[in-house]
Amino acid sequence: MEGRVAEGLRGVLGPFGFEVHAFKVGWYNAILQPTFHLPYPDDTLAFVVLSTPSMFDKALKPFVNKERLKIIRDPVDQCVSHHLSRVKEKFPDQKVDVIFDYEILPSRKPKFLAQTAAHVAGAAYYYQRKDVKLDPWGRRKIYGVCIHPKYGGWFAIRGLLVFPDIQVPFLEQSAPVDCVSTEEKRIELLEQFNFHWQNSRYRDIIEVKERYSEEQKAYFATPPAERFRLLGLTQEAQRSTFH
Repeated sequence: MEGRVAEGLRGVLGPFGFEVHAFKVGWYNAILQPTFHLPYPDDTLAFVVLSTPSMFDKALKPFVNKERLKIIRDPVDQCVSHHLSRVKEKFPDQKVDVIFDYEILPSRKPKFLAQTAAHVAGAAYYYQRKDVKLDPWGRRKIYGVCIHPKYGGWFAIRGLLVFPDIQVPFLEQSAPVDCVSTEEKRIELLEQFNFHWQNSRYRDIIEVKERYSEEQKAYFATPPAERFRLLGLTQEAQRSTFH
């Protein structure tokens, strides 16, 4: 069953620069505190959705050109919402719960921990402080970061697709590729991500097969309120979004 669902999802999302990776809810819940658990049985089928570098040209720009008069909030979020909502059309006989990366609970906690989901699904390795044996940071707070074996840090985790009525007790877990395998490189990665993230060097910690275009880099480096201009959207749309 998982194979058929995955094939259908890749057919809907793949042409637009998205990747999907399957996991069981129980794998995710098993390594988190109960406050972060997804409220489904352990064998429930779910997929983490990533956007790859090609999403900008394959999904975002066509979406903006077609829907420019309807864009009233963040264009990327609205584009992702549009494409993930189409999944429900692909599976009319299945219940599909869509959880976006920006959604939060009343407690202000995120609805899901994106990097943990990517790791347990085998999509990208979540490098954390505990992956470094000789910790050089003392009392400083160090955040972890996911690295994709093909795109390095040039990707984003956009959401989850949960199929509450599909149970997959025999789904086999695929470990993420440990592509930053040396102690030296892991320290460099976490240093760059935590203290120099603006220069994006952490994204190239490995040799990548594809990265963001210069246009895409400029878009994401621009303050959100000014991104509308880069996409050729009207000031009216901008005002309706930020005021």
